[in-house]
Amino acid sequence: MATQTRDYLIVTASYWGFTLVDGALRMLVLLHFFGLGYSPFTLAFLFLLYEFAGIVANLAGGWLATRFGIPRMLLTGQLLQIASLLMLSALDPAWTAVVSIAWVVAAQGIAGLAKDFTKTASKSAIKATAGDGAGRLFKWVAWFTGSKNAMKGIGFFVGGLLLDAVGFRAALWLMAGLLFVVLVAGLLLLPRELGKAKASKSMRELFAKSAGVNLLAAARIFMFGARDVWFVVGLPVFLYASGWRFVEVGAFLAAWTIAYGGLQAVAPALVPRSADGLSREVPGARVWAGILLAVPLAIAVLLSSPLDLRPDLVVVVGLALFALPFAVNSSLHSYLILAYAGSEKAAEDVGFYYAANAAGRLGGTLLSGLFYQWGGMAFCLGGSAAMLLVCLVITFLLPGATARARASAT
Repeated sequence: MATQTRDYLIVTASYWGFTLVDGALRMLVLLHFFGLGYSPFTLAFLFLLYEFAGIVANLAGGWLATRFGIPRMLLTGQLLQIASLLMLSALDPAWTAVVSIAWVVAAQGIAGLAKDFTKTASKSAIKATAGDGAGRLFKWVAWFTGSKNAMKGIGFFVGGLLLDAVGFRAALWLMAGLLFVVLVAGLLLLPRELGKAKASKSMRELFAKSAGVNLLAAARIFMFGARDVWFVVGLPVFLYASGWRFVEVGAFLAAWTIAYGGLQAVAPALVPRSADGLSREVPGARVWAGILLAVPLAIAVLLSSPLDLRPDLVVVVGLALFALPFAVNSSLHSYLILAYAGSEKAAEDVGFYYAANAAGRLGGTLLSGLFYQWGGMAFCLGGSAAMLLVCLVITFLLPGATARARASAT
């Protein structure tokens, strides 16, 4: 158990460093290019290959982590992120807009591969180190996910701060140096065979998942699409257009993400637990999905109301309320995918699930730019509510413990 805990803590710390850099990179790119006059849709376009690459990386990353081990996949993800940072730092202001956009999109595609190779490997490591206890698994998943998102929030702040303090290129170099230190530490400390198993031999086997994994993946698409449809482009651009400075936008997004991560970490205390790991957890996911749906609906109504309210304050307060149900839902989903996943090929199941997560982010990112350009923040919130309604419906189809026991018996 001591060895398992040690490996879990090393993977978590390694992912912290990666996530700090990834969050800072997103804020750097978004705010730097908005400051250069890029439209909301163009900003969304910059991240499309990043999100699409995540779909590929999760599917391939799960299979590769099963075949070659989790530490090798962590190393691969970190090397790709360093390459992305250095590529972005080579961007020349003298290039035409078309060449610059193509260069940034390509670099972001590499960053997307890096992020999801690293995430799939890290989440799979939890299954490999937590053992068979459902209670320990839920706690370790919640702590990992919550602390990771808190670190991402710090990254948002660091990105805005570095952009103001040292500029775009120097910030990228500093972040590449930090990630190299994290890479070396993980390479020296983690056992090379962690997570290795017999990988699937065909694409059909790789995609033939259980009903629980498939349905949860579908719900994840709409849940994360619902967040990113207003969070990725619409929210930062809305705040900046409302008179906020770069560092203020970064600081607010950082504070929200840190709080959201903290709420994820305490999610096990907010959800009734069951011995079988599903009897109470699945109904809990349905309740929290319904609560989550109500929040963007309420914000959209207030933005459209005749009341004399500051729109930026309405959105900020609404986003604060959004944090709790979204954090609990996300933490529950992160636990349920590992509960539904097979033990021998957990990395493949996790990779498939997070490929769906990346698909949701891809759709949400594109729609965030389009919706904001078409109808502002209220339009983005309406799209979010529609996606959450679909997520809620799918959640009611998730199998519980009785269905899993029946499937195991057959």
